[in-house]
Amino acid sequence: MPSIIPQAVDARLTRAAIFLVATLNDRADSKAAIRSLCADLSALVRGIGFRTLDGGLSCIMGIGADAWDRLFGQPTPKELHPFREIRGVHHAPATPGDLLFHIRAGRMDLCFEMATQIIARLGDAVSVTDEVHGFKYFDNRDLLGFVDGTENPVAQAAIDATLIGEEDPAFAGGSYVIVQKYLHDLAKWNAIPVEQQEKIIGRKKLSDIELDDAAKPSFAHNVLTTIEEGGQQLEILRDNMPFGDVGKGEFGTYFIGYSRSPSRIERMLKNMFVGEPPGNYDRLLDISHAVTGSLFFVPAATFLDDVATAATPASITAPETATGEAPPGTQTQSKLPCDGSLPIGSLKDEAGHE
Repeated sequence: MPSIIPQAVDARLTRAAIFLVATLNDRADSKAAIRSLCADLSALVRGIGFRTLDGGLSCIMGIGADAWDRLFGQPTPKELHPFREIRGVHHAPATPGDLLFHIRAGRMDLCFEMATQIIARLGDAVSVTDEVHGFKYFDNRDLLGFVDGTENPVAQAAIDATLIGEEDPAFAGGSYVIVQKYLHDLAKWNAIPVEQQEKIIGRKKLSDIELDDAAKPSFAHNVLTTIEEGGQQLEILRDNMPFGDVGKGEFGTYFIGYSRSPSRIERMLKNMFVGEPPGNYDRLLDISHAVTGSLFFVPAATFLDDVATAATPASITAPETATGEAPPGTQTQSKLPCDGSLPIGSLKDEAGHE
């Protein structure tokens, strides 16, 4: 039965990651080089992942609005657009980004090898504008000392939150992703009493227990990033990672959020930077400064596999899967039946990243 295979958006969380953001260079061969990589990406993951069977290697490729027009033309995903800059109490900049590669594994050497092979394949077709090497910090904490991502959806809830369904049938099985790099003023943060830090985050620092509603101020991070519609919470899937450069005094969090609609994340960011109501902004931004911001569409893996021969994205609605099985430690994707229903994904039932 024909089916669509999403990219591994719901891959289980890992201890290492590399985030690559690149822009297309104005070269005659750029389009061909990138389309060729699209078709071969799943094979690259399998080949590198096979060298360490329990490494859990996965790689998600995202494509920005301008690049989509150059690479694939029409039709375009309904909600794909450039990242929208936010100017409020604090500033969320929009920065260049045509391609995103989110590489995850249990070991950094696998991530590094995958990144190396990607850039070798693309050569002069692209310029890397941002590269971040992320790591797990103790018990899933960020560099501010708080557990990051306790409320991530899991299993079917993660699939429902991230994968496009009947609302855009030509791109069913796809997703949207927004990335931002935040730099922290740790000296300023560490000077804030722990009790006040907990009010800023909305959780206890040591136990990770959420504060009672009566104890949480309206500007708490987990209050402003909770989005509801019709009495139901609209969830996203995060896989944030700490990163740093001790010699440069650079300490930060790389935010990455997946959703079936970018509007969910955009509403969260507006609440944080502008405030809800305006002026009631996220006090975490007083010590955490956003320096990048990009939005990408994550097409189904089936679409990428077929890029070399497909004339239009409409072909993703009917292909029969023909990929081989991945090695035991390599992340695989969930199949979507043609009826548009969304099956249980492979996300491990554990706390994620907020």
